Amino acid sequence: FAQKDVFQLKDIEKIAPKEKGITSMSVKEILQSLVDDGMVDTDRIGTSNYFWAFPSKALHARKRKLEELESQFAESSQKKEALRKSIEKSKIGREDTAERAALMEELAALRRKKEQLEAEIDKYRECDPDVVEEMRQTNKVAKEAANRWTDNIFSIKSWAKRKFGFEESRIDKGFGIPEDLDYID
Repeated sequence: FAQKDVFQLKDIEKIAPKEKGITSMSVKEILQSLVDDGMVDTDRIGTSNYFWAFPSKALHARKRKLEELESQFAESSQKKEALRKSIEKSKIGREDTAERAALMEELAALRRKKEQLEAEIDKYRECDPDVVEEMRQTNKVAKEAANRWTDNIFSIKSWAKRKFGFEESRIDKGFGIPEDLDYID
């Protein structure tokens, strides 16, 4: 900021230790940190990298940030006011009166009655034709799956007898297969 000039890295490495007391080993790291934070600008021109930072840019950046924050504040204030008005508007007609209290009590009673009726419906749900049909379909799928697995077990037993010459009772005992395993009709 003080010199208002453009520098190369080697120039900054010479100036920084003398004027600012920064060790020459950390100049490059500090400069990169300032570039990353947007406090110092850099550009590659030809084969050289140039660095600069002008006070006016920092001033403009702060002004932009201030304007942005002020606009957010104004927008938030408008939202707050709109919400406050909405609350006031929704309070109209909801004053605590005897009629309102009676209606609220009636509403609570009706809700309790609804819950009781739904509980009673749930008791008889297993008699519902749709539920019964769904159970039949589920049972059919389960029966087909059980028969498919039974078929797989028989196939593996047959393969093991042919491949290894085991007796069927020995295979059943070794794998915990019940002797009365059969297809479900």
